[in-house]
Amino acid sequence: MVHVTRLVTSVEVDDAVADPRRLSVSAIHEAVLSNGDRVLLLNDRGWSISGPPDVWSSMSVAEIANTARMVVGPDEAFDGYSQEDMKASHWAFLAAVLRRQSAADIEGPALRELPHDVVLGKRLLARLSASAG
Repeated sequence: MVHVTRLVTSVEVDDAVADPRRLSVSAIHEAVLSNGDRVLLLNDRGWSISGPPDVWSSMSVAEIANTARMVVGPDEAFDGYSQEDMKASHWAFLAAVLRRQSAADIEGPALRELPHDVVLGKRLLARLSASAG
């Protein structure tokens, strides 16, 4: 039986033209299965930051990785929901995505405990490197 081994969020530059005053990235969140396949969980995430001409130089790989983990969820509590409610709902939703795609049968709490890697794309790494140099 195939099972989920880890989660991966891939982050890449989301603007066509390099702008030293704007950092814009997209994030794709996937589950990696024991057979090597990947299952798309979320493809509608990302963030932007505008600032001084050196906004890229103020960002580190670690900061981008931490932000990527935040933007793929769970969301912050709202409308009387607790943070625990939000976490439970988020992980149950992702587990349901996996079941709908017949990829793996896993419950939200088990999914929550898996390793979560963040992979920065080549263009993003190049932009970070260029701004540091």
